[in-house]
Amino acid sequence: MKRETHKSGKGHKAETLGPSQRQLRAGELVRHALVDILREEELHDEALQGVSITITEVRCSPDLRHATVFVEPLGAGLGGVTIPKDKIAPAVEALNRHAKYLRGILGRSIEMKFTPDLRFLHDESFNEAARIDALFLRPEIARDLRGERHTDDEDED
Repeated sequence: MKRETHKSGKGHKAETLGPSQRQLRAGELVRHALVDILREEELHDEALQGVSITITEVRCSPDLRHATVFVEPLGAGLGGVTIPKDKIAPAVEALNRHAKYLRGILGRSIEMKFTPDLRFLHDESFNEAARIDALFLRPEIARDLRGERHTDDEDED
């Protein structure tokens, strides 16, 4: 199946929409390696003590030299549990402080031409999913989803 592209003008390369297969494969390779590294290595930082980090996704740049690593504390987002940003932010900042160290270990554990620079960000998708789930549970939304008519509409006849 051919990827969709849009033209950026005469004489310019067409820009693809979304990541390429190469970027996706590299992202998964980096994600699996980082999971192993965080499990085996001990980072000496107070903000990371007693915090288990889940790496949810790694997005690589088209040249594979930069990787954005999305992280979430273990168990967040499950069963509607949301962890406040003030508890997550120090862990993400600590991971960014140790990014060069982690990159060094990553370079020895994966086989890529370049080891990507790492940037850690909090994954907001779990919080957004919990917010949408809470919306669907509201009585007025649930009623609309079942297809029931509002009583106000029937009175206007």
